[in-house]
Amino acid sequence: MAAYGDYPNTPFYIPQSLAPTDVSPDWLNKGDNAWQLTAAAMVGLQSVPGLIILYGSMVKKKWAVNSAFMALYAFAAVLLCWVLWAHNMSFGYHKATPLFAEPSSSVSSGYLLGQGRMGSVPWATFVFYQFAFAAITVILVAGSLLGRMNFYAWILFVPLWVTFSYTVGAYTIWANGFLERKGIIDFSGGYVIHLSSGVAGFTAAYWVGPRIAHDRQHSPPNNIIHMLGGAGLLWMGWSGFNGGAPFAANRIASLAVLNTHFCTATSLLTWLSMDMVVYKKSSVIGAVQGMITGLVCITPAAGLVEPWAAMLMGILSGSIPWYTMMVLHKKFAFFQKVDDPLAVFHTHAVAGLLGGICAGLFAKPDYLNMFYPDHRGPGVVYTFGKNFHQGLRQMNLQLAGAAFVAAWNVVVTSLICILISRIVNLRMDDDDLKVGDDAAHGEEAYALWGDGGAFTSRLSMNPRLPSCCESRLPSFCRR
Repeated sequence: MAAYGDYPNTPFYIPQSLAPTDVSPDWLNKGDNAWQLTAAAMVGLQSVPGLIILYGSMVKKKWAVNSAFMALYAFAAVLLCWVLWAHNMSFGYHKATPLFAEPSSSVSSGYLLGQGRMGSVPWATFVFYQFAFAAITVILVAGSLLGRMNFYAWILFVPLWVTFSYTVGAYTIWANGFLERKGIIDFSGGYVIHLSSGVAGFTAAYWVGPRIAHDRQHSPPNNIIHMLGGAGLLWMGWSGFNGGAPFAANRIASLAVLNTHFCTATSLLTWLSMDMVVYKKSSVIGAVQGMITGLVCITPAAGLVEPWAAMLMGILSGSIPWYTMMVLHKKFAFFQKVDDPLAVFHTHAVAGLLGGICAGLFAKPDYLNMFYPDHRGPGVVYTFGKNFHQGLRQMNLQLAGAAFVAAWNVVVTSLICILISRIVNLRMDDDDLKVGDDAAHGEEAYALWGDGGAFTSRLSMNPRLPSCCESRLPSFCRR
């Protein structure tokens, strides 16, 4: 075959000195690697800008900057932690404890360009894809802490939680931990990401304390249109979230993408129907919550169930978390005591647990054999009449795995919050909470003037402006 530079008179001639010199190794599958890099970028876009826009829009105007900035900081901080030590704690081969591997750096070209854990893509692709998962998990935890957590406490919380909580879940379920060896099913993070973030967020919210009373009682979104934009990025980015789990552009990846959107649409419409029947209103915020619960519920089983099961999971994820949020939450004093602004416990912990249970129910044996190299399952519905004990064993393992993830996050998150409270205050002062972004960062989300100053401050700094001029301004611009 002719090489670059063989035909100097052709219009596409490239001098030998500029021709590519990388020779792909036999193990590298370029199609799989291209899809995996795309999937990793899609997962990253769910956080930046997806959750930045979603968080910054769902809160009151005075918390828009702080909420968005918590997500942006976490994304950057997790990347450094992940590459420098957390990735190898989660997926390294040198076992340090039964719960995580030896912490060590991934910054090595020889390592990053070598054959990765999944075989057909290099380690660099695997590291970045798994980083995007770790980052979004921490950002989801932030959803329970918006509107009152001291930003300096958040700065400390992120690396500590990634190191001592997230890595344990990833190692025990996805790497070489005891739950993975026993055969737990978690296709793309229903337990590792969603159950852990929901439980950790609720636990941290308990230790940080609630928002001020006025903010709890009256906290409308500051921009519902932007909120829908952020939600759309989250939904579409989930194609990479679940479609990238096989680390190959194969049939299971295609099935996972279709099931993801099928379940999500069903869940959204179910939640919307529940709102219309009970409250006689079609709530936009409710529709977004139903979208999220559908995405979360299908995640641990996306490429392992048939579409009929994905639709059934959508019905369950649009109704059961709705019930826990709208009914049970109001009946229990403990739920009322803990301030969870974006209901992360219900949308992620409850929906993630539901998805893990559904994986134990509906995982199809043929799909399990295509995805897992060892024997898992099958789902309970495929064992009626024969081998029922195998389905029952799998369900017991799903429940045991959920109990471990929940318990670990309650304990570790509590210890982290207690440690941080000895260094800085977990919660902002009440006086600062009344102000919001300006007190936390000296910045506000919406400025009426080109120089960034609020209109009221312009009036106060210009004593020559007569009061009669102010009276001619629109009401929203007056002092």
